[in-house]
Amino acid sequence: MKSDKLLLAYYGDDFTGSTDALEFLTLAGVKTVLFLRKPNQKDLDRFPGIQAIGLAGKSRSMSPSEMETELCNAFENLKSFAPNHFHYKVCSTFDSAPHVGNIGKAIEIGSEVFNQKTVLVSPSAPHLGRFCVFGNLFARMGTIGNGEIYRIDRHPSMSKHPVTPALEGDLTLHLAKQTEKSINLVNLTTIEKGISEVLEVVENNQAEILFFDGFNLDHLKTIGSVFNQLATEKTLFSVGSSGIEMALGLDWKDKKVIGNETAFESAGEVSPILVLSGSCSPVTSSQIEYALENGFLEIPLESKAVDSQYQQQIIEETVSQIIANFNQGKSTILHTSTGPNDPRIAETELFFKSKGFSVNEIQKQCSSVYGSVLGQITNEVLKAVPLKRILFAGGDTSSYSASELDILALEMIAPIAPGAPLCKAVSDNEWVNGIEMNFKGGQVGTADYFIKVLKGEKL
Repeated sequence: MKSDKLLLAYYGDDFTGSTDALEFLTLAGVKTVLFLRKPNQKDLDRFPGIQAIGLAGKSRSMSPSEMETELCNAFENLKSFAPNHFHYKVCSTFDSAPHVGNIGKAIEIGSEVFNQKTVLVSPSAPHLGRFCVFGNLFARMGTIGNGEIYRIDRHPSMSKHPVTPALEGDLTLHLAKQTEKSINLVNLTTIEKGISEVLEVVENNQAEILFFDGFNLDHLKTIGSVFNQLATEKTLFSVGSSGIEMALGLDWKDKKVIGNETAFESAGEVSPILVLSGSCSPVTSSQIEYALENGFLEIPLESKAVDSQYQQQIIEETVSQIIANFNQGKSTILHTSTGPNDPRIAETELFFKSKGFSVNEIQKQCSSVYGSVLGQITNEVLKAVPLKRILFAGGDTSSYSASELDILALEMIAPIAPGAPLCKAVSDNEWVNGIEMNFKGGQVGTADYFIKVLKGEKL
């Protein structure tokens, strides 16, 4: 393998999922840079020794027609660097629906761009408490700790997700609602038999989409070896969670394609920090409550912030309040809700309904508008005070928030929680360049998560 050959390029369907993949590649010893806009060769040249690249996207909150425009361009851009692998990175809970974040649509586009008849799908991520058994996805409550494990359609949070509620546990059936492509499964009994048996099944497969079960790291290593063997002649297109990065990394390490895992020291405490939460997850809600009990201040963002006639005033007032809190040395949480029952959720939905948006369109508008407002507030705060660390909570809103900051790329600087590393922003804007940022999905972390990010400590 040539030393200048990219091992992998990936597109993340939301921001927090993109940093998830960045972390597992970096920890595996793969020098990885996550770009926030489509990169060119000059952008890659800014990072000597680069081995993998990612592109943080927003397709999880897009309609199929929007995905067509977004993904065709993004896939062609990343394909131009001729990586060994191209991965369409989705959430480990497989968040998607026919009308929004349609994974079937992404598969159709990738199959055409990469001229690949059968697209390989590996959803399991046992390191995050995500397991795929006989096609059914199971997920732990939260991504670490001893939370209960549920079939995804019975998961207390994901079954009630406001945008893409999990209504079907069998992912082959779930995906069949999003595409007309034929679907098959390499189940656990075949995975257990090892690489040769799996390769034989793949070679004899006639389906256009092929799922892979996975329950533990041994299964991931088998999948990684199979994927690497299939990528020897041209770029291999796959779809799945950050379990794919871990699977490939396990095989790369075994074959000495990469060296030892990267070790990181604690990033240390930086106070005060700013938390921007667009999440309505009960996990994030408990984190907000815990942080408020431990010295953080809160600013509830009014639901009127989605109405353009009130936006500028709300942005200005919120920026002033955050700056005042900062000058008192107080960490601040700016949130759009404190859980799934927050009345602001219903107020926001009612506003967009009055503007003529359909039920399917409303949730996307919530993510887009709230995310943009949170990003604008952050940009103005950074211009005014020397804030050093920011925490973004909520996968859908964080993509839009980060877009307001003109960030070229992110590099991982320390682990915090699995799938949510602390990163350094690379930007031509001096007030953004070098800022430490942490992006976490709604389900990520323990109750003391915000405190851990403040202290720069690993969970």
